[in-house]
Amino acid sequence: MTTVTVSQSAAVARLGHALSDGTRSSVLLELRNGPAYPSELADRLGVSRQVMSNQLACLRGCGLVDAVTEGRRVSYRLADPHLAPMLDELLQVALAVEPDCCTGDGCTCA
Repeated sequence: MTTVTVSQSAAVARLGHALSDGTRSSVLLELRNGPAYPSELADRLGVSRQVMSNQLACLRGCGLVDAVTEGRRVSYRLADPHLAPMLDELLQVALAVEPDCCTGDGCTCA
């Protein structure tokens, strides 16, 4: 059995924190398809640009997304190429375990 290091545990905790918010999870899932601008993400996800800015700042702080300056604009992308396939796999697991568990305003998993 492999021993889990403190840095590995911290990395998983950062990912868990990022995924604990629906908007942040949706941003990460959107960025699987490639880079996007904050205004595009806000429109796609139906949130204000201020909310999007705050969520992107959190994801940057967690080390999960990178900001890329393009002239006067900034786009965002997943920080590591391993994230997209990991999110794809995680999504498949979540849907296989209990696809209708937490829909709408409440969670019925308990």
